Amino acid sequence: MDASLAFPILVGLIAVALLFDFLNGLHDAANSIATIVSTRVLRPQYAVAWAAFFNFIAFAVFGLHVAQTIGTGIIEPSVIDPQVIFAALIGAIMWNLITWALGMPSSSSHALIGGLLGAGISKAGIHVMVWSGLSKTLLAIVLSPFVGFVLALMLTAIVSWAAVRSTPFAVDRAFRILQFASASLYSLGHGGNDAQKTMGIIAVLLYSQGHLGTEFSVPFWVVLSCQAAMALGTLLGGWRIVRTMGLRITKLNPMQGFCAETGGAATLFMATYLGIPVSTTHTITGAIVGVGAARRVSAVRWNVASSIVVAWIFTIPASALVAAITYFAVSFVVR
Repeated sequence: MDASLAFPILVGLIAVALLFDFLNGLHDAANSIATIVSTRVLRPQYAVAWAAFFNFIAFAVFGLHVAQTIGTGIIEPSVIDPQVIFAALIGAIMWNLITWALGMPSSSSHALIGGLLGAGISKAGIHVMVWSGLSKTLLAIVLSPFVGFVLALMLTAIVSWAAVRSTPFAVDRAFRILQFASASLYSLGHGGNDAQKTMGIIAVLLYSQGHLGTEFSVPFWVVLSCQAAMALGTLLGGWRIVRTMGLRITKLNPMQGFCAETGGAATLFMATYLGIPVSTTHTITGAIVGVGAARRVSAVRWNVASSIVVAWIFTIPASALVAAITYFAVSFVVR
């Protein structure tokens, strides 16, 4: 590539990556605030500001294991070039915009993974997949909502038993306060896991272009930029998805909101520590279903939950297809 064009293209791709991160925050704002809004503990405008703050400071709490997985553990770093990154980001962004418009809480994480797979395979074939990183990511698609479901279910049972002698008013008042802590923890886990995915994309792009030397790493300016982009997206919120997550799956009270957020946060903390790029959407949905099922199975609107699962199933192949089409289109134009 002409050196005079290389730098502007690199800057443009970083801007597209940060746009994806912004849309990720916009799309996934519901993950952080749906429960605390639906229980009426916080008004939406205050809830998004609360969530955005904890999204931003997450880099100070977690390491960068997830960024490492995205950067080197999905497809071989050797096949990464600007066309692959551009196609991967377009695949993920398009799927995010479609599901956001439909109010469906799909996974931005898996849209990005699908985009990387579609673009990477289009360039060099199926052998570019890094199965060690990809296998644990695919396993997490199933395990993250299940773990969130189980933890939230258990927490609801424990808390209900502990509060059996308390009046409903006292329980409601206590958990309205506690929900501030659980929502903070969930937003922290969301910012820690999700923002790192874009960090991994930008870092592997810089690495492929020789800007990081011989060893893969994530520059601090990339960390701050990604956390800020996600926090800004969260601040603007995604109200259609908030309605689906907070109201349509099951009705929540403050105690149930606390259990859902705490179960989801614990799942995200474990996954981020292990370097697994899980879906925060899957996790909190599983947790919300868990607290609803703890009350009674019929309390969960299973038709809504099943339609969300359908969106999950299509996320990776749909974003991979868009990324593959984009890659071939760009290759045709620039050849």
